[in-house]
Amino acid sequence: MIDPETADAEDAALAAAPWPKRFLFERLQNAGEVFLLTGSALREMPAGIRKMGLVVNQMAAIGLGSMPLTVIVALFTGAVAAVQAAYQMRDYVPMIYLGTVIGKSVVIELGPVLTALVVGGRVSAAIAAELGSMRVTEQIDAMETLGISPIRYLVVPRLVASIVMLPVLTIFADILAIAGGYLVAVLTLDVSGHTFTSGLKLYFKIQDVFSGLLKAFFFGAIIATMGCYYGLRTEGGAEAVGDSTTRAVVASCLLILIVDYLLASFLFRVLFA
Repeated sequence: MIDPETADAEDAALAAAPWPKRFLFERLQNAGEVFLLTGSALREMPAGIRKMGLVVNQMAAIGLGSMPLTVIVALFTGAVAAVQAAYQMRDYVPMIYLGTVIGKSVVIELGPVLTALVVGGRVSAAIAAELGSMRVTEQIDAMETLGISPIRYLVVPRLVASIVMLPVLTIFADILAIAGGYLVAVLTLDVSGHTFTSGLKLYFKIQDVFSGLLKAFFFGAIIATMGCYYGLRTEGGAEAVGDSTTRAVVASCLLILIVDYLLASFLFRVLFA
């Protein structure tokens, strides 16, 4: 049991510490709390998955609710990729490779990352706002008083749903992005459909699809974990809920980009090298 006076003295010492030291300590504390939350969610996972009604509801909220946004982002991602690739390749590289460039860039990088960033902003904010409102209105405290595990009933369904739906949304986004690139190439860049599809199949590798889906799996876990973490640690009133929502979105986006680099380094420098 930690002495309250000792804890207050440690908090006062930390508040008086230089900014770099205080910033580093707070980030390490956040990382430790996230790992503890993740461990608790993994322990409760078998029992939480049996609550299929809660999981399906979250899958619908995350997957179906994010579909319109995913459609728009994916189509214009493929369109922009086609225009940019054609501009850089024209007069230097045969246009048959346009489909190759779009296919690989979308499946490996643009599809999973942009989908995760856009969906993550929406989903992590929604989770943080929902759980934060439950925290400040003492609904989560009431669950704990009644012996109901908030991790099992609130965190696990959202975590499982996000992990399942992000790869599904990524596959959907990949198909739409390639379709958007195809339409732009055929309608505005004077590239025949046969040339585009031939280039698309030219250097297709199944490990490219695997790497994109593996990224989406980790991105889904990050999005749900950050939303739940910042939602559960909300303290105060409505202003605190807004602050938790902002922090969840920022943390999700930063971690998605960092984990994307780490996974890419492992996959293409070690596993598929």
